[in-house]
Amino acid sequence: MSTIHDLQPAIVWNNFYQLTQQPRPSKHEEKVRAFLLQWGKDHGVETFADETGNVIMRIPATPGYENRKTVILQGHMDMVPQKNNDVEHDFVKDPIETWIDGEWIKAKGTTLGADDGLGVAMAMAVAEDKSVKHGPIEVLITYDEETGMTGANLLKPHTLKGDILINLDSETEGELYVGCAGGLDTEAYGRYEQKPRPKGYTAYSIKVKGCQGGHSGMDIILCRANANRVEARLLYNILKKTDAKLVWFEGGNMRNAIPREAEAVIYTKDDLKVARIVKKIGKEIITEFDQSDPNLSIIMEPAQNVRKKYVEEETALKYVQAVLACPDGVERMSQTMPGIVETSNNLAIVKIKDGKISIITLMRSFVDSAKVALSQKVASVLNLAGISTRFTGAYSGWAPNGDSEIMKVMQKTYKDMFGKDPEVMAIHAGLECGIIGGIYPNLDMISMGPTLKSPHSPDERAYIPSVQKVWDFLKAVLAAIPEK
Repeated sequence: MSTIHDLQPAIVWNNFYQLTQQPRPSKHEEKVRAFLLQWGKDHGVETFADETGNVIMRIPATPGYENRKTVILQGHMDMVPQKNNDVEHDFVKDPIETWIDGEWIKAKGTTLGADDGLGVAMAMAVAEDKSVKHGPIEVLITYDEETGMTGANLLKPHTLKGDILINLDSETEGELYVGCAGGLDTEAYGRYEQKPRPKGYTAYSIKVKGCQGGHSGMDIILCRANANRVEARLLYNILKKTDAKLVWFEGGNMRNAIPREAEAVIYTKDDLKVARIVKKIGKEIITEFDQSDPNLSIIMEPAQNVRKKYVEEETALKYVQAVLACPDGVERMSQTMPGIVETSNNLAIVKIKDGKISIITLMRSFVDSAKVALSQKVASVLNLAGISTRFTGAYSGWAPNGDSEIMKVMQKTYKDMFGKDPEVMAIHAGLECGIIGGIYPNLDMISMGPTLKSPHSPDERAYIPSVQKVWDFLKAVLAAIPEK
């Protein structure tokens, strides 16, 4: 079986391999930042970190291309840290292990980090490869994109000199993105009364496992099972129909990843009745999602080392109902872009434990007013359950520009190279273009990238042939950049 070291283009895959060796979960970018700075020094590339922590590289024009417009190649250094429960992996310390499965490259039980490691690797390859013909180049590698787009938000208006920005963070070869959705985070919190463990009750764990999960923007249209909603549906029936007491409930761990797993612990005197409910409702849920989530499983088993307190009964039911009723998934399809999700919400993280409840969601929309309306719906549901809400991390979408010069250049180049037109579209996900465009309003922007599947989940994989194709396309585009 081949390895990552056998893949072409070698210059891109070698850079990507080096990135897989640098721990780089969001908010822990110290090691990858140091690596990038040293890499630039070793390759004779002007490289520095701005005052907030973004890494900038500057590459002079190829002789004869000095009068071309300056292009910014942009990606992000961080990755989403997701792993299967049976995998031992510390994202803050351990490298990513890759393997080849036919025409796909995958990681061993974790996210691969091709989002956006491959985009960064291509930008590094442009800086390294002296055969690439191009005008002046700036490389912007931001940090903490996945949990707040912090690096892009804190970018200063005097840092970049470029005229055109090519974002290398989209995930389907042959598609050019000229617009993206804006976002808004819900942070909801509350406190509740706990009661001591009742005599004669036994503790049981109810686990939801094997959901497909995925990117909360790209994959939300697939209507996959949200583990938090599945868990709440089970608990609703259990709490309504039995003597069960909720001890705790926890699911999801990333705001921009569809939750794959959730678990709750209950006390009960009638474990057989609870088991019958879990079997009946579980079978119904598994049947409903047999196409989108074929590996979904629900497990009830005795729980060990359980806390001695449980959530007061009325409060427990109220919280479970709030999770069950909170908007999740596609809220509305676009009226102007057929087949594109306009507005959605990802019920990302639920934690009811130790006298505290916290719920995190991520809303996306191309329409700011629709995003506000959805936030009011979410707040209304949670507030009725006595849970306080606040909204953070708001960013507007990136509106398409029909007169974009770089779009026209890339359309022509793609048609000339591959004999067909690329798809030009907007994406229901957060690209940094919208934020960067707000800081640099005169930038002409576009986004592209190789084909990835199931980013933000351990099923993340990159289609190997698409990397060569995108690399060849990027080189041709850089050679075709117009003069100033």
